[in-house]
Amino acid sequence: MKDIKIESILTVFDNLDELPKAIITLMLEAVKARDKAYAPYSKFHVGAAILLDNQEIVTGSNQENASYPSGLCAERTAAYYAGAKFPNAKMLKIAITAASQNQKTESPIPPCGACRQALAEYEVKQKEPIDIYFMGETGKVVRSKSLANLLPLVFDKSSL
Repeated sequence: MKDIKIESILTVFDNLDELPKAIITLMLEAVKARDKAYAPYSKFHVGAAILLDNQEIVTGSNQENASYPSGLCAERTAAYYAGAKFPNAKMLKIAITAASQNQKTESPIPPCGACRQALAEYEVKQKEPIDIYFMGETGKVVRSKSLANLLPLVFDKSSL
């Protein structure tokens, strides 16, 4: 028997202003998408913006449903739309922001497990990492240089 150590390395920015201009622009697109979320049950609005290698920016917001499992997160909404609309484009960067109607969301909110798995599929498919930035409504922004960094033991087609 032996132990295996797994580490994730994240970069934390104190606020949006510390980011490169292109990432600020991408995050502001995610904020616009967040404002379009349909979240009457959780009151938790999430927006995502994905920069593709063809320079298109695709956005998505969470869409809830009274039958809770029927809703979809912002990250998957954006990723699936990008995959459907631009099937040959690579996802370079994704910006994610979340805000609650119940309280101020100041801590960075990472993608949920289902969204990590969905993004992992695209990262494996394109054989290149997706640069991920996430934040709450305000405050710190976290960067992960890849989805594999957030989900190190990825389940993919090689497992089937």
